[in-house]
Amino acid sequence: MAKKVMVLLAEGFEEVEAITPIDYLRRAGIEVYAVSIASGDDAFQVPGAHGVVLRADSTLHELTKERRVSADFWDGVLLPGGIPGASNLASSEPVSELVQDMAAAGKLVAAICASPAVVLDPLGVLRGRRFTCFPGMESSVSGAQWSAEQVVVDGNIITSRGAGTAGLWAIALIAHLTDPSIAQQIASAVLL
Repeated sequence: MAKKVMVLLAEGFEEVEAITPIDYLRRAGIEVYAVSIASGDDAFQVPGAHGVVLRADSTLHELTKERRVSADFWDGVLLPGGIPGASNLASSEPVSELVQDMAAAGKLVAAICASPAVVLDPLGVLRGRRFTCFPGMESSVSGAQWSAEQVVVDGNIITSRGAGTAGLWAIALIAHLTDPSIAQQIASAVLL
């Protein structure tokens, strides 16, 4: 049975940090859903931080109505960074509830760039864990151990530094969700 993950998209997301894992994880046979946190008529069209508009596969609102927003249904949740994308994720109560549910269930919670500091830290998800984030943002995080590594894996929490590390982050996610040999095959196929 294929693993299922959602990539949460909020207005102002960092495009590379969303599109790279969507692409790489799908190449690895993982079911990836780009999920908009917006609601309304144009919720499926999510503008990124640099003007790239991504069409979401679903919305968090629709998945909630269908009772498909729980750790029982998903194997992981991915949080791209970007400003104001990370702040928009952090201000969403449904996002906070989902992230806390996934973390408590031991499911994959992955964040990159600003999202480890802006989204995960206020929820207590990083407490007692190793993490990384966009340089300089670690100063706002307390109770966790920052690392300068490009990708940090601490159990079910996988963090990365920014757009330039999105490929390595995606490969670490594949290794966690499937098998390191599959991750290596994808890395080789994309010349990473």
